[in-house]
Amino acid sequence: MRYLITGGAGFIGSHLAERLLEKGDRVVLLDNLSTGSMENIRHLKNSERLDYHLDGIENRQLLVELVDDADVIVHLAAAVGVKLIVESPVRTIETNVNGTQLVLEAASKKKKLVLIASTSEVYGKNSNVPFREDSDLVLGPTTKGRWSYAASKALDEFLALSYWKEKKQPVIVVRFFNTVGPRQTGRYGMVLPNFVKHALSNTPIEVFGTGQQSRCFCDVRDTVEALLRLMPLDRAVGEVINIGNTEEVSIENLAKIVKQRTESSSPIQYVPYDKAYEPGFEDMMRRVPSIEKLHSLTGFRPQTSLSEIVDRVSAYFRQKGDLHLGHEISVSKAV
Repeated sequence: MRYLITGGAGFIGSHLAERLLEKGDRVVLLDNLSTGSMENIRHLKNSERLDYHLDGIENRQLLVELVDDADVIVHLAAAVGVKLIVESPVRTIETNVNGTQLVLEAASKKKKLVLIASTSEVYGKNSNVPFREDSDLVLGPTTKGRWSYAASKALDEFLALSYWKEKKQPVIVVRFFNTVGPRQTGRYGMVLPNFVKHALSNTPIEVFGTGQQSRCFCDVRDTVEALLRLMPLDRAVGEVINIGNTEEVSIENLAKIVKQRTESSSPIQYVPYDKAYEPGFEDMMRRVPSIEKLHSLTGFRPQTSLSEIVDRVSAYFRQKGDLHLGHEISVSKAV
C-alpha cells in the first residue's frame, strides 16, 4: 500500500510512518515544518520506501500529484496546541479548514480514502461524559478565540462527511484524545512534555487554573495501532470514531505523578488562566472518551497505563539530553 501522510514530520505522523514502513508499505510525507521537525523522521530517511516533501498543502500541483500516487491519505496537518491557538487564531482557522478542503478536493477526483484527524476539543463544554461520537458539540461564544480550534475541526468533520454523502468520497474521521509520547514537543502548550521537562530540570511545574480539570492520555503507540486497524475497514468509512484512553487523571495529579516518577524536586505552582492565556479563557473540566465504537469496529482498546506513558516520555527527554526550556511554558490545558 502507498500512504500519503500530511503533517508527516509531526509527532503522530512520524510514529505512523515508522509503523507503516515496518509493515513494508510505501510512505510519502508532506510537511512544511511549521510544527513538525526533521528530527522526528531523521531515523527513517534511509528507507527506500520513504519519500518526503518539505512543502505545504497549499501547493496544489504537488498535492494533486502526491494524492494521485497514493492509495490512502492520512490528513494530520493542522494548527495544534492551545498557545498557538490563542495567539494565532487566523492561522488556526485557515490552516485547518483550507487544508482539509484541498485534500478532500484532490482525493475526490479518484475516490482515494482520506482519514481525517479531528480532536476531542470539538465536544467543547459538553459535560455529559464519557463523550460519545453522537454527543452534542457545545462550544463557547465566537468572541472567545479559544474556541476557534474546536470550530475549525468541527467544520473539517462536516466537510469530510459531506464529501462522503454527496460525492461518495470515502472518509474516516477520528477524534484524538490527548495523544502523548516520545517526540511530542511542549512548544505549543502540550501539557505532559512540559511537565516532564520541568521535572527533569527541577524547575517549577506550573499548573494552570485549579488543576482539578481532568484529561485522559493515550500513548501514541495505541493511537497508531487504532489507525492501522481502522483504515482497512469498509465499515469505518463515513464514520466518526474516538481514539483515546479511558484512564482519567486531574492535571494536578498528573503533575504529582510526573514529579514522583522522575524523582524530581520541582515545586508545583498554580497560575490563573487569565494570566496564562488571556482574560476570560474558558476550559472544560473533564474530557473522557467512549471507545465502544472503536472497540466494536476493531476489537482494540488503548490501554497503556499513565505511569508507563510518563516513564516513556521521561526516558525520551533524558536520552535526548535537551532540557532547555527556552520560551516553553508548562500548561494544564492539552489539546
